[in-house]
Amino acid sequence: MTESLDSIRGAAWRAYIEASQRLYTQLEEDLRADSDLSFADYHVLVLLSEAPGQRLRMGELANRLIFSPSRLTYQVSSMQRRGLVSKEPCPDDRRGSEAVLTAAGLLALSEAAPHHLASVRTHLMDDLDDAEVACLTRVFDRLGHRLRAAQVTSSTHATR
Repeated sequence: MTESLDSIRGAAWRAYIEASQRLYTQLEEDLRADSDLSFADYHVLVLLSEAPGQRLRMGELANRLIFSPSRLTYQVSSMQRRGLVSKEPCPDDRRGSEAVLTAAGLLALSEAAPHHLASVRTHLMDDLDDAEVACLTRVFDRLGHRLRAAQVTSSTHATR
């Protein structure tokens, strides 16, 4: 049987879960109210806007979003219907597809970004001092690296 968390770690875990869910919900609500974009829409648009040629292979995009292939297909299809992205064959590999940012998607992102960043500041960043921001960065960078490495390890074992 797994050992329980001590009271300090249990309280930290509960505080993290509750606050992170409330923060995500608030950011999502603000984003939808200001732009009609979901958090997932916004994240796709950001990743595509930063990619070379404003395009990413579907597998790479799924990996960066931490989406299953079927969830990404649903997401991209929804965004295609709204004209925010297009889906095109990969120039190097006709078996693969790329999600491509459209002019309408770039416009939606540029209109949503100032409101979203204001929401992030209001609900998170403006309440933290520099030491707290540095601590969060250290903790989540370390956690992200460990979880990515574990995912690669489990994927490697699954394909054997």
